[in-house]
Amino acid sequence: MATTVTPLPEPLDPGAANRALAPRLGSGRLYLRRFARNRGALLGVALFVLLVLFSVFGSLFTRFAYTDADFAALTQPPSATHYFGTNQGGNDVYAEAVHGLQRSLVIAVSVSVLTIVLAAVIGAGAAYFGGRVEKLTLMVIHFLLVVPSFLILALISHHLAGDWRVLILVLTVFGWMSTARVVWSLSTSLRERDYVLAAEFMGVRPWRIVMRHIIPNLGSLLIVNLTLGVVATVLSETALSFLGFGVQTPDVSLGTMLADGSGTITSAPWLFGYPAALVVLLTVSMTLVGDGLRDAFDPTSTSAALRGRR
Repeated sequence: MATTVTPLPEPLDPGAANRALAPRLGSGRLYLRRFARNRGALLGVALFVLLVLFSVFGSLFTRFAYTDADFAALTQPPSATHYFGTNQGGNDVYAEAVHGLQRSLVIAVSVSVLTIVLAAVIGAGAAYFGGRVEKLTLMVIHFLLVVPSFLILALISHHLAGDWRVLILVLTVFGWMSTARVVWSLSTSLRERDYVLAAEFMGVRPWRIVMRHIIPNLGSLLIVNLTLGVVATVLSETALSFLGFGVQTPDVSLGTMLADGSGTITSAPWLFGYPAALVVLLTVSMTLVGDGLRDAFDPTSTSAALRGRR
């Protein structure tokens, strides 16, 4: 009696469905569709939008400015007049929180964008030109990576009286190296691709090749690092301001509010609790968005695979 042998099914390719779907949807819509399936990422977007709206329009719901002092209500708990209470100088904590969040967001987003632009141009340019340019660039990157940047940041920002514009510049100067190292590593393979060689054969200028053919193909990496860079910058700015080396009075940031409230956690917990909650919400929201973007651009990542099994 003849036996029939049933062939084993072919192993499933996790990326086959995505590759088949990509021509119909387009890469942008496919990434957006993957991102929209991530509930954590959508929660992160919602939190971030609410924080931005609070920083922009929150001042409309109070008659106090962050510089106003109510000497009749010193270190008062939250009330109908002062929603988040007041500090030792009579300043409205709600007004300070709105302005402090706005200042921290401006610093974080500006630094993140500038560092990504610097890292992309320097890293991709070094990889494409090669030779002495590549060696010199890597030498500078490796040197800056071992320099105690936090100490230099503290000294420079403190010497310049904590101007937030200077803080953006200093954080940018010492924040691009790690991303540039990754960009350089990936760009060394891109410079050998057919479209780059074809552009060279057609006489396209070198920097135009870098900007038009190499950097755009690193878009997913740059977008994810841009998002996560906001988290790193918020933490750096908060740490510097908490230690007295960042934003200085009369200006306010979340870090300065945490520093002011750190000594009164038991007697006046609202001075520390509200800015701490804003910092936590901001970092959590951007982390969730960054994870969602990473999974959208790379469906074979570990977190995406774990969600797929549920």
